[in-house]
Amino acid sequence: MYNILICDDDRDIVSALDIYLTSDGYKTYHAYDGLEALKIVEEREIHLILMDVMMPHMDGIRATAKLRESKNIPIILLTAKSEDADKILGLNIGADDYVTKPFNPIEVLARVKSQLRRYTTLGGQRKEETSRVLRNGGIALDDAAKSVTVDGEGVSLTPIEYNILLLLMKNPGRVFSTGQIYELVWNDPSLGSENTVAVHIRHLREKIEIDPANPRYIKVVWGLGYKMEKV
Repeated sequence: MYNILICDDDRDIVSALDIYLTSDGYKTYHAYDGLEALKIVEEREIHLILMDVMMPHMDGIRATAKLRESKNIPIILLTAKSEDADKILGLNIGADDYVTKPFNPIEVLARVKSQLRRYTTLGGQRKEETSRVLRNGGIALDDAAKSVTVDGEGVSLTPIEYNILLLLMKNPGRVFSTGQIYELVWNDPSLGSENTVAVHIRHLREKIEIDPANPRYIKVVWGLGYKMEKV
């Protein structure tokens, strides 16, 4: 059983999401502002968070930033259509995905399943495949331990960042379009995915590159997409 934290100051939204998630077998915890969410995460084992952006006391952006200091669990932002800047900011600081209000609870449930699948199985590779350590230059990705080191130093990645890196490292030299990356990592249609992918790759570069502005590993192929440069 997976534990889902629903954090939104609109109690009707929390109740609606609770009905759909519990009926699908998830255990839910409820918070109504960012401070409550942080407290619950420290006290309980939480596997995924649905986080509203606009809340009193501590908003979802600040709560996400605080969580990313020590936690890598998937975070899906709940945003209004007018909060486009907050969506990009949220992705920049470590959110994995977002759903725009008003939303269809079935869509939210599908995104929850997709994020949990990547967080726990990362695509369901066979045991002999996941035991491999992928290496390129100073990067070592141990898919069995779900760990990444750069020049011997541990790097903390979000599930989405990890999966993008895993995809690129398993296919060194191959160019993936932003649409292909989105479909393979998010398991959703790639319409309007360019900015989302670009934000996550920029954040990933900041963690694994010495000079993110002049990347050694993740290269852009203009007009085509991204690739992992063989080093």
